[in-house]
Amino acid sequence: MNDLQATADRVEIEALRGEFSDAAMMGDYDRFASLFTHDAVYRIPDAGIAQTGRDEIRAGTERLADAWEYFVQTTHPGAIKLDGDTASGRAYVSEIGRLHDGTSIYNYALFHDQYRRTPDGWKFSERVFEVRYFDTTPLPGSPQVAWAATDGDPSVEATQ
Repeated sequence: MNDLQATADRVEIEALRGEFSDAAMMGDYDRFASLFTHDAVYRIPDAGIAQTGRDEIRAGTERLADAWEYFVQTTHPGAIKLDGDTASGRAYVSEIGRLHDGTSIYNYALFHDQYRRTPDGWKFSERVFEVRYFDTTPLPGSPQVAWAATDGDPSVEATQ
């Protein structure tokens, strides 16, 4: 594989990982499922979740999303190891949110990934979420924000 192709593959895989977080946060479940191969496996072992195939991944993700009052996920670049039309890698994740039942969640985790080149580009063939830090301390923040200006100085006051 030439250096240009390897660079393009890495950029495409990184874009795939970014699309994952964006689709999840935007509630675009069809796009979310399209990021996986038809036979892909998505697992979150600490939550007892194992989903196989796009339909199951889509339905399971939508069901999980309905439990959140708010949810924010940021994904940070990690390792990518190319091997022809397959690759493996890791992405580092930070999540914060509150469930409708009032439970707060703050964690740092890793995605352990397997990727496959398809006619539609790189897709996840396996994605496993490994929690490294988990905290359920109540979050003091809120998704509602009121912007206020005092004496010409802008400030932010969060409404709880």
